[in-house]
Amino acid sequence: MKKLLITGASGFLGYNVCQYVKDNWQVYGTYYHHKINIDKVNFVKANIVNIFELQAIFSQIKPDAVIHLAAASKPNYCQNNPEDSYKLNVNASLNIAKLCAHLDIPCVFTSTDLVFEGLTSPYRESDPVSPISYYGEQKVKAEQGMLDIYPKTVICRMPLMFGVPSPHAASFIDFLLKTFREGKELSLFTDEYRTPVSGLTAAKGLLLALEKVEGEILHLGGKERISRYEFGHLMADIFDFSHDLITPCLQKDVTMAAPRSPDTSLDSSKAFQLGYNPLSLREELEHLKGKV
Repeated sequence: MKKLLITGASGFLGYNVCQYVKDNWQVYGTYYHHKINIDKVNFVKANIVNIFELQAIFSQIKPDAVIHLAAASKPNYCQNNPEDSYKLNVNASLNIAKLCAHLDIPCVFTSTDLVFEGLTSPYRESDPVSPISYYGEQKVKAEQGMLDIYPKTVICRMPLMFGVPSPHAASFIDFLLKTFREGKELSLFTDEYRTPVSGLTAAKGLLLALEKVEGEILHLGGKERISRYEFGHLMADIFDFSHDLITPCLQKDVTMAAPRSPDTSLDSSKAFQLGYNPLSLREELEHLKGKV
């Protein structure tokens, strides 16, 4: 089997990608803080900000393809720690592009819907980027820099994701479920819209990008535009919680370090035409019953 290197393999998305690809690839996954165990996956401890550690990994593994997921992905953290987050989100990404270029192998990079300000959705791949947070800015720099260094790189802009958590990394629905199960009130934004998908669907999209796309930007959003408030009600329906626990709020009601975009819904028609086919959110959540 061909060798696939996945950075950030112990994170939420990395865990889901490893589970999906492990039967068809010889998978090597990097982690920094938390090693996890997944059958058939080889985990490698590495600080990918360190170019020498990164070079050593490429030299030892000699991957046939790379999916680069590792990131400082919390916008508030990036806003408060711009220098540290830049090293991982931008510098490490550019170094990975250089190493993939040297080997001339497929390279998929996960960016974000937060490269857009959120005022003119749904966003296509060809729309100009307009980030309003440091996290969004860093992802834009990484996108542009990687394509400059290695034009064969595939940039996959990811939406809000949910699903089976890794042992050390939750998705946003874990907090919702915990709050529901404790019978506590849950305040959710009525004025923030996204196009969410499950971690499994995202993993399928990334493998599709790896196998079918070269040197392009691809949006991997879901088929439904939904607010967090509406999503909470859908979860209450499916997981049998009381809708009375959910109260509406606005983005301006919650003070956060990073500015928030109101609507970064993605137009993923290009990916749909390639065979990317997210289920409905209701179906996605039904499949998660008993697993989360």
